[in-house]
Amino acid sequence: FYPMAPCRVADTRKAALGLLGTPSMGAGQSRTFPILSSSTCNIPATARAYSLNFTAVPAGPLGFLTTWPTGQAKPQASSLNAITGTVTANAAIVPAGTNGSIDVFASNATDVVIDINGYFAPMVTGGLSLYGVTPCRVVDTRKPPGSPAVTSLDVGVSASACGIPANAQAHVLSVTVVPPTPLGYLTLWPQGQTRPTVSTLNALDGAITSNLAIVPTTNGTISAFASNLAHVIIDISAYFGQ
Repeated sequence: FYPMAPCRVADTRKAALGLLGTPSMGAGQSRTFPILSSSTCNIPATARAYSLNFTAVPAGPLGFLTTWPTGQAKPQASSLNAITGTVTANAAIVPAGTNGSIDVFASNATDVVIDINGYFAPMVTGGLSLYGVTPCRVVDTRKPPGSPAVTSLDVGVSASACGIPANAQAHVLSVTVVPPTPLGYLTLWPQGQTRPTVSTLNALDGAITSNLAIVPTTNGTISAFASNLAHVIIDISAYFGQ
């Protein structure tokens, strides 16, 4: 695994992104996203699979969205569901297909946003291996009881009681928000770097919402930003390292 600074690959709301931008996806429509050839995220040609975060911004109820490698048959599987019609995100590891592209199918009309935080490729210098750990709670901003909700937070993952080594270079996290009001988005990134223009999850309906996130780190700490006040809970189940 090779972690990357989180980067926006595609957004069907944005005409400026060309082949990775407009138009929105129609109901029952499939679309090829030429991630390798058209993205500005500097993904190398050696990438065999992408660590992506998909966000659906549906026009109404969305039965399901699914993604797969270009050139293969559409699978009988879903990558996310948004039956209530709210903005919904989910992480997915998607193999690279023909010319490094991926395909996306939406059962109903929706915009689609795709962010990348890393890729898998043959092992060379800089490649990381996966190390599983007993699932452990890193932080819960509700504790102690009565603690206020937050909009920003630095989380010392390696300094927590979860036993994650300081030389870990990416964390595999389950991130949950408990928003007191509608939450536009939450994003996570390596502490000390510029906050990226990506999202980890969305909770516009104000519901408790979670997502998987692979978050790179350079110093054992990650940063979080919420567009509105929210409590943030982060659990870890694995990390990537040398």
